[in-house]
Amino acid sequence: MASINPYLHFNGNAEEAFTYYKSVFGGEFVTLIRFKDMHFEGAPDNEKEADKIMHVALPIGKHNVLMGSDTPQQLGTHNERETRSKISIGAESKEEADQLFKGLSAGGEVEMPIADSPWGSYFGMFRDKFGIEWMVDFDPRHKGQP
Repeated sequence: MASINPYLHFNGNAEEAFTYYKSVFGGEFVTLIRFKDMHFEGAPDNEKEADKIMHVALPIGKHNVLMGSDTPQQLGTHNERETRSKISIGAESKEEADQLFKGLSAGGEVEMPIADSPWGSYFGMFRDKFGIEWMVDFDPRHKGQP
C-alpha cells in the first residue's frame, strides 16, 4: 500500500523546526543533508545558505516519516499563512494526544483546544511556532488510524 508522508518547506529554519519536532515525537533523523553536502546545478552557492537543510527525514511511529527542507533564497520566501493545509496525527491514546498537542502547540496559536468533539473523537487544531498547521485526533474506535 502507498504511504503518505508530509513534506514541509521552511524559510531557513528547518533545522530549528525539526530539532523541535524530534523533541516532541522522539526518535532520530534517518536523513539530514545540508546544501553544502550536495553539488548540483542550481544549488545555493553562498556561505549563508551552505549549512541550511536540503533534506531531513524523521520517522514518526511505525510507518510514517515527517520530511522537510529549507527553500533557498533564490527561490523566494514562503508566505506562512497562504494555505490551509494541515498535518493530521492519529494518536493511540488520549494521553498521547494531550502530549503531542501540548508539545507541538507550545509557542504557536491554538485554533481549537483539544477536547471531546461532537463527532466522538478527542480533537484539537493549532498552528505551531513555525507556521505549520496540525490536527491531533484520538478516536477510541480507530486507535491511531484516520
